[in-house]
Amino acid sequence: MNAKIHYEVLPARVTAHLFEVRLRIDDPDPAGERLALPAWIPGSYMIREFAKNVVEIHARLGARPVRMTKLDKHTWRTHPAKSSQPPRGTRSATPLIVTARVFAHDLSVRGAWLDAQRGFFNGTSLFPRVLGREHEPATMLLRAPVGAAYRRWRAITAMPPVKLDARGFGLYRAADYDELIDHPVELGTFTEARFTADGVPHRVAIAGRHQADMTRLARDFKQLCEHHLRFFRGPRPIDRYVFMVNALGEGYGGLERRASTALVCTRDELPVRGVEKVSDGYRTFLGLASHEYFHTWNVKRIKPAAFAPYDLDRENHTRLLWVFEGITSYYDDLALVRTGLINRERYLSSIAHSLTNLARTPGRLVQSVAESSFDAWTKYYRQDENTPNAVVSYYLKGSIIALCLDLLIRTRSKGRRSLDDVMRALWRRHGQTGAGLDEDGFERLAEEVTGLSLQSFFDSAVRSVRELPVAQLVAPFGLSLHWRAARNATDRGGAVQRKPREGAIDNGAPLVSLGMRTSTDGAEVRVTHVFTGGAAQEAGVAAGDVLMAFDGLRLTGKAFDRALARMRPGARVRVHAFRRDELLELELQPRRAAPDTCDIVLPPRPTRAIEAWLGRKR
Repeated sequence: MNAKIHYEVLPARVTAHLFEVRLRIDDPDPAGERLALPAWIPGSYMIREFAKNVVEIHARLGARPVRMTKLDKHTWRTHPAKSSQPPRGTRSATPLIVTARVFAHDLSVRGAWLDAQRGFFNGTSLFPRVLGREHEPATMLLRAPVGAAYRRWRAITAMPPVKLDARGFGLYRAADYDELIDHPVELGTFTEARFTADGVPHRVAIAGRHQADMTRLARDFKQLCEHHLRFFRGPRPIDRYVFMVNALGEGYGGLERRASTALVCTRDELPVRGVEKVSDGYRTFLGLASHEYFHTWNVKRIKPAAFAPYDLDRENHTRLLWVFEGITSYYDDLALVRTGLINRERYLSSIAHSLTNLARTPGRLVQSVAESSFDAWTKYYRQDENTPNAVVSYYLKGSIIALCLDLLIRTRSKGRRSLDDVMRALWRRHGQTGAGLDEDGFERLAEEVTGLSLQSFFDSAVRSVRELPVAQLVAPFGLSLHWRAARNATDRGGAVQRKPREGAIDNGAPLVSLGMRTSTDGAEVRVTHVFTGGAAQEAGVAAGDVLMAFDGLRLTGKAFDRALARMRPGARVRVHAFRRDELLELELQPRRAAPDTCDIVLPPRPTRAIEAWLGRKR
């Protein structure tokens, strides 16, 4: 690889959270170059303006300073150096060097972070691209921070190495700018585990304080990765893979890359030595890792046409995010049950939780999942106090659409076809060829692969706000749905052996609904969301109100729960609340709690259809 574009990264002022990035162009245009930082990072569909973190930037041609002009929010132009110019149409033999200092204080998986304990970055945060030359190969020279305090720091990334030292610092290469920014880098004193899945070497690096059982984690990740690698069959898209995990006191998230993923979890979600049971937290973490790994195929290689190629300057709209995120959300937990990491009952409980969450989202009756995909840039990723009333998650509803589609195909084809066949066809037609998926391409391919007419299903499930026919579709598998009111504030339903007795409810359960969501900070009870058509909206309660008293009695977090348990439908409650600094008195009339909690009732014995779908019981 004969690269003319080179990047050098140095954690320059660690305690000030500053990376120094040097871009060297060996053969610059004598008339000047245009450079730009991306406005967003693929996989996270919101304009993030990474250029806002550039603290300073300057350029020189050899030893001579070169003036730079900022053209827009993330684009710069270098001016010709004051020297004799090469003949017109030729490039300068003197390298152009652009140096920038970038503030890195974003703990999420999307940006860059640097402090005395850890460093992390995505290339979209640090690397200006040379406009018009994005297709050219590039190198990255990664340097260790200077000082005795950092002598134990190491580096890990899936970027192809050229020449490294024992700690992982040194020279890396990328075929083009797209690959350069598709390999995040972790720096610090992380814990590491290694395993091989189906012949592919994998590494797991965990930053942050933790007591994880790394042997257990590697064993479980190996099962998951081998399952996904074998699921898609055909040539492997990777020859290496890296999981980069940041363990925190609180946090959750993941972002897929072509041969790695960045994950954030709470340290309590990691497996503990001596405990074989998969805790709820660890199950959540396994599902997150499974989700991002499945993206190695579905969105990193199988892409909507709108992303082929990415336009990094502006929004790239598509109505297909429900395919790429929703279907991936369906398969992430499905892989857990098919590998035996969780049992069927636990998996079906997770489906019940999803159905409950969707039923509690008023926005499902306002926005279709196709609209949600298209408006992700301005609605889903920019949530506010009215989001539950106006937006439906293409992750959540998309996963339930995938469930419905899978069960529909299995039933109507008498078990000869499934959504699995459609995903493998997508991999062959689009993932292996790089051809972008047209907006109607998934629907056409699903009909072709299955031989079924699915147009009416897609019209209803994807482009309308009609309720999904889940109850009808689970019936052939021996399952049934039972809807009831929640028994308590944490009740999201689950998988049960028999249908609950009608009206059965735990003592102290909230028999009423106030139509609002609250948060408690110390003794303060603040309204975060008011739901369309609910009692709170009718009474004039607004998001942001601080509830002070019900019927003359002071409210705290615990007092709120007790007051709710005493209420009865139709009773009138006098509410005192502060809105900003003004005290209001309102009258609230609670309503009977809606049957928005789903139980999936299991058959006495697993049916053959369930075994074909979820795998045989282990």
